[in-house]
Amino acid sequence: MAKNKRPTDLNQRAKSIVDIATGESEDTNLDNGKNPAAVALGKLGGKKGGRARANSLTPERRAEIAKKAAAKRWKK
Repeated sequence: MAKNKRPTDLNQRAKSIVDIATGESEDTNLDNGKNPAAVALGKLGGKKGGRARANSLTPERRAEIAKKAAAKRWKK
């Protein structure tokens, strides 16, 4: 899928932005090739994921993960 890119020249880019803002042309860079329904599902799962994982971990396991992370940070 070929992507229409905006001009790299500053003056041409400014003109294209003004044209889009005034409605003389349409912004063709809106389509990123992703399915909007799939994006929405991904965001929904992402918002739940961290909290659900934290709730499922035991305090001992959380401490183990934290110790391992601290060891990695201090190893540098």
